[in-house]
Amino acid sequence: MGQGHGWQGAVLKLMRAKDFVLTVTGAEDVTDDYRRLHLTDGGLLAATGVHPTMWVRLWFENAGKPHQRAYTLVDPDPEAGTFSLEFALHEGCASDWARAAKPGDTIEATVQGTGFQRPRPEPSHVFAIGDPASLPALNSLFQEFAATPATVWFEGEPDGLPSRADASRHEIRRVPRENAGARLAEQVRAELPELLRAAPDPYVWIACDTATTRTLTTYVRKELSVPKDRMHALGYWRAT
Repeated sequence: MGQGHGWQGAVLKLMRAKDFVLTVTGAEDVTDDYRRLHLTDGGLLAATGVHPTMWVRLWFENAGKPHQRAYTLVDPDPEAGTFSLEFALHEGCASDWARAAKPGDTIEATVQGTGFQRPRPEPSHVFAIGDPASLPALNSLFQEFAATPATVWFEGEPDGLPSRADASRHEIRRVPRENAGARLAEQVRAELPELLRAAPDPYVWIACDTATTRTLTTYVRKELSVPKDRMHALGYWRAT
């Protein structure tokens, strides 16, 4: 495997990436724009183990060239060797594949770069910034910090999506996507500082489009002085 993955695959191989073949066992349309696929893992979970917000790189063909996109594992079951993946559908080869996927279809996956560093001391409050693309990872975060209150700025429409937020301890602040994410960044800048001051051991988690994630990461680190070990940031998609 990996021979057809181009220079990206070659680089990942040098970084000791591990390759697997996943097989689709079922699919369900959660909404018109959100699709869940169930898969067998081809030995992936037994070989790598599982951690919160774990993701894999899937390989698609895009105009004859290899193209990889990362997706968070949903409900991984190491004993059964299964998990699900959720796709926020839009235009592109990954969404096209997910729309058409049916039982028996296979896709290659690479595990490299995923990780989770648990903050110490434990968070007194989680502050998360995400959107439909990062919802599976956000759900995983909710499960990992099951008793911890959270404030979430969610860009886009959460209605109908499989959120695992608990209204008793998770506050979801809806933010419409406007001006390529500028509205989200503006609202976080206006509301996060005061909330941070009230949290003795905060943890900030940022996972939206790459440009907005970069903007908010710089803001949280440099202007709010949140240390590296009290935050995590990863761009989940690139706006076109």
